[in-house]
Amino acid sequence: MAALLPLYFSSFFVALSGALMPGPLFAATISESMKRGPSVGPKIISGHALLEGVLVVGLMLGFAPFLQKDVFTIFISFAGSILLFWMALGMFRGLPDLEVNWQGKSAKEGNLMAAGMLLSVTNPYWIIWWATIGLSFMIHAQKAGAWGVIVFYLGHETADVVWFSFLSAAVGKGRHLMSDRMYRIIIGSAAVILCGFAVFFGWTGMEKFLKMI
Repeated sequence: MAALLPLYFSSFFVALSGALMPGPLFAATISESMKRGPSVGPKIISGHALLEGVLVVGLMLGFAPFLQKDVFTIFISFAGSILLFWMALGMFRGLPDLEVNWQGKSAKEGNLMAAGMLLSVTNPYWIIWWATIGLSFMIHAQKAGAWGVIVFYLGHETADVVWFSFLSAAVGKGRHLMSDRMYRIIIGSAAVILCGFAVFFGWTGMEKFLKMI
């Protein structure tokens, strides 16, 4: 059991270093926290965590070779690019009518848990991370048996929950201090970030596709 504590913290800090980097989940958390408040982060990341739990089980069952195939990466890259462009377009369209109204006008209902899952599974670099770094961690964790894998998973998810909950709380609680103009700037900036990742994902898929033909 003494070996499990270092495993937990190593998993935690490696996951935290990745979570701190801006990405689609980061942009979506900021955008939705501005509309719905501090509860957004835990809800979005719960979907992300559930998906990773399924993925960990899949990797243990030998799913890794499938994730490493170029065809799969190409498909995920293009699907993620389309999804992010679609999300950004919706955000841009809503900018002219956005206003600081915390009575729920802009907080439309939606499944944030499903959004967390969708944003994760359509991110090719999330897939690549798990098929390489994540799989290497799991091989090491399995030396401690089933508990090793469980502790590795808990350490990884704790980092995500801590960071995205903090991010959502900081944005959600500070939104009351913002003007309409600042609100639109933040949402517009999040949309631009999503567009950037959409282009990046699309370019990644195109590069791999061109190498195959």
